Amino acid sequence: MDIEIIRSLVKDVEGKIIDYRRDFHAHPELSWKEERTSKVIESVLSGLGFENIRRGFDSTGTGVTADITGKANGPVIAIRADIDALPVDEAVDEPWRSSCAGVMHACGHDAHAAILLGVAHVLAKIKDSIPGTVRLIFQPGEESGIHSGAKQLVSEGVLDGVDAICGLHVWATLEAGKVGFRKGPILASADIWEIEVKGKGGHGSRPHEAVDPSIAAATLITTAQTIVSREVDPREAVVFSVGKIDCGTAPNIIPEKARLAGNLRTTSPVIRDDIPGRLKRIGEGIGAALRCDVKVDFIPVYPVTVNDGDLVDLFVEVAGDLVGKDALEEMSIEMGSEDFSFYQQKIPGVLFFLGMGDPVKGTDAQHHSPDFKTNEDVLADGTALLTALALSFLDRA
Repeated sequence: MDIEIIRSLVKDVEGKIIDYRRDFHAHPELSWKEERTSKVIESVLSGLGFENIRRGFDSTGTGVTADITGKANGPVIAIRADIDALPVDEAVDEPWRSSCAGVMHACGHDAHAAILLGVAHVLAKIKDSIPGTVRLIFQPGEESGIHSGAKQLVSEGVLDGVDAICGLHVWATLEAGKVGFRKGPILASADIWEIEVKGKGGHGSRPHEAVDPSIAAATLITTAQTIVSREVDPREAVVFSVGKIDCGTAPNIIPEKARLAGNLRTTSPVIRDDIPGRLKRIGEGIGAALRCDVKVDFIPVYPVTVNDGDLVDLFVEVAGDLVGKDALEEMSIEMGSEDFSFYQQKIPGVLFFLGMGDPVKGTDAQHHSPDFKTNEDVLADGTALLTALALSFLDRA
């Protein structure tokens, strides 16, 4: 792998990468509706001579995978980019702002797709020297939660024959020019819990003839917090949030039911598996004490994103050569989540962060915000890093 050749080839296609990004940004599509985006990607890959092109997963026309092979029967690495947008009204006024009311690329997936198309252009130029196979995965539905695109694609065989996987995420809270990495857990799991509390409705003036589920629900809200504060090692990263409370219809009516729902995030797979039982224990105990029936449901969504140590070591070496060691920054654990974790449950994987925060350019606004804006100056580095990492892995596997 020649770093200077990669830099040169990326520079040649930097304008295309920016054009792709702006086109995707102007035409955002929600999870599992990325039809136009997928057709554009398919067309580009076909024109570049990629093989085994597939468009459409989960009985839709969304999502694209494709292979490029230099050395037959060599190792295989996949590179993944997510392609879906969010239900957000864009506040940034640019010529390529969203043309779809209420839909916006507010997390940088347009940049991810464009960067991976840049990788495709570079690999097509050096196909004969690729020491194996690179599989590109343009994944739908990263933002769809329970209906995860990564989980679905894995079930449909996109990792068959693949030895490792890599990907990136543009990151607004990391300074532009910096590249973030971390061994082991880097992003949290994200799961949903739901609780139904059933009592006995009645008149507000005669509480002794009713069984008030609101008291049990309120007790649950406060007591469930003790799972984190008193049952989990304080050195662990755990967030237990209440996001929804539904109880009652009028001030003078004691309701029949109360419903609660919220979110659990942690970077420990062990804690993730353990908390549902603890929450059920507390819920049923409070229900028994306050004469209510309590039903606790726990809905797994995204696992912990865990980076493979050997792949991180390789990435640090490659990135140091490309962007300089001073640009590398070891990240703290982030409590956001990523369905990239489903790939990592099957094969070794590494996800890194491409810093793009610049307050002068306005590219430091929070992800999922209507003010979110991509720093196009970092896109070429993203393409170079993914290309070099993939080639280095194949060369050493």
